[in-house]
Amino acid sequence: MPPAKLTEAFIANRLTCPGRHTKIEYCDIDFPGLYIEVRATSPGQGTYYLRYKNAQGKTAHQKLGRTTEINLAEARKKAKQEKAKITMGADPRAEERARKAVMTYSEFFNDHYMTLKSSKRSLKRDEQLFRLRIKDVFGDKRLNEITKQQIQTFHAQVKAEGLSAASADHHLKLLRHSLNIALEWELVAKNPATGIKQFNEDNKVERYLDDAELERLVSVLRADDPPMVCRVALFLLSTGARLSEALNADWDHIDRRSRVWTIPATNSKSKRLRSIPLNDHALEVLGRLGTEGNSKHLFINLQTRGRLTVVNKVWGRLRIKAGLPHLRLHDLRHQFASFLVNDGRTLYEVQQLLGHADSKVTQRYSHLSQKTLERAANSASSVLMGAGRGVEVTEQQELEAA
Repeated sequence: MPPAKLTEAFIANRLTCPGRHTKIEYCDIDFPGLYIEVRATSPGQGTYYLRYKNAQGKTAHQKLGRTTEINLAEARKKAKQEKAKITMGADPRAEERARKAVMTYSEFFNDHYMTLKSSKRSLKRDEQLFRLRIKDVFGDKRLNEITKQQIQTFHAQVKAEGLSAASADHHLKLLRHSLNIALEWELVAKNPATGIKQFNEDNKVERYLDDAELERLVSVLRADDPPMVCRVALFLLSTGARLSEALNADWDHIDRRSRVWTIPATNSKSKRLRSIPLNDHALEVLGRLGTEGNSKHLFINLQTRGRLTVVNKVWGRLRIKAGLPHLRLHDLRHQFASFLVNDGRTLYEVQQLLGHADSKVTQRYSHLSQKTLERAANSASSVLMGAGRGVEVTEQQELEAA
């Protein structure tokens, strides 16, 4: 550890490791404790360190920076600051070890969050969000190294890459929720995602069919080509059910006499048992399936005879044939709600048939056609058109009598 008069010239020209030494320390004679470590593998450059005694009286070394990153004046300034902290009782190395002892976000997410939330219905989606985007940005960062600015930048970047505002918000919500758990476990002092605003853009797609479009669609579906997917779509139009609920339906769930389809909690999005009344059209669709007595499932793959699981590709051909290329299968659920509301059914009735726990969700499906609104407005017009007619006749009679 040779002492040296450290100068910028010395650092520029004399940072070498003599002989067969693998490393050497050049100690600053003008600032006790400050030294530059030079390794034989990196001649011409080194690392600034501050040597000090910790609270236990043991020698410790605090890294200040590379000679390629900071100059001598900056190194001395940092060393002076660290010495002041040490005098006040701080231990930079202990703090550094404590920081490094905190697990990375990847370790926390894979080993703890995924296990803790194993019953969470959206866990598969959480894993996908983490694996595709969050991991690359935050995976190697320790929990206490993640900052609000980093999360805000990431949130904006996800949207800038072309994802919807709602998708960007899903990433933010996952980060906030997982870091809240880390906060509860005292792995972090605060949640850096708290207070970051979501985009909250209204990206809800509402697609309702007019009379001509509905006629084209039903004509295509009644052609039964291919039969099973066409009947799935007609069944969704008749019941307002979700596609997953229909595809997972078994004949044990159907009571023709009571005209009720019981959806088990395991098949329901709300994870609660619910029942759907079967109207005449729904019963007609069931009667045309040809699977009762031959399979436990309502809708089957006619080639494998197993449960029908994939319909999107075929549905894509059917909707194009009907001249409705952007119509989603989920839009048939919207259309069912539209039938009900346009027939004067109450929001509560629609809510019960769709299986929503919150009426605010049902409101999205409560589409009123323009004709329905016109009829409602005309009901007020009829009253007003008749009001005051008796007074006008009486006044005219009085004038004539005079």
